[in-house]
Amino acid sequence: MGKEGNRFRGTTILAVRRDGKVAIGGDGQVTLGQMMFKGTARKIRSLADGKVKVGFAGSAADAFALLERFEKKLSEYHNNVLRAAIEMAKEWRTDRVLRRLESSIIAVDHEKLLLIGGGGDVIEPDDDVIAIGSGGGYATAAARALMAHTGLSAGEIVKSALTIAGEICIYTNRDIVVETIGGEG
Repeated sequence: MGKEGNRFRGTTILAVRRDGKVAIGGDGQVTLGQMMFKGTARKIRSLADGKVKVGFAGSAADAFALLERFEKKLSEYHNNVLRAAIEMAKEWRTDRVLRRLESSIIAVDHEKLLLIGGGGDVIEPDDDVIAIGSGGGYATAAARALMAHTGLSAGEIVKSALTIAGEICIYTNRDIVVETIGGEG
């Protein structure tokens, strides 16, 4: 296998806000080259006593390094997700080691949906849907359609959209974990 073939890859993380509730979910697939290596990985984490949820895509080791730094920034900035993300992004752009990390995360709380990207980007979606990973485009399209044409809850939309992405994307499976903020669903 070439360099690309030896890398772990493949996941889909999706977050949706609807009716005052936020849901974030991810599939469980880890791919090594062209082989499905693990099907039950957990890529959603709770931070700040469950007030903040984070999902990650990309290199697992890099993602955990980012999660650790993000958690420190959250603590430093009193669980202000936007401020913590911006401060981490500043650090990410200027630190040699961080700049080489190959991962991205979605961080959500009751107010914000944020993508914190590998180039030190912090992106808040125009609508209430955001996704990362190899199946992110499929999950985004499905979630937007479900938002526009159903009355499903945020959690139901995340689960349904990730299921659809798992039927289309070869790097996404249907072992889905969904967590919510602001009540069930």
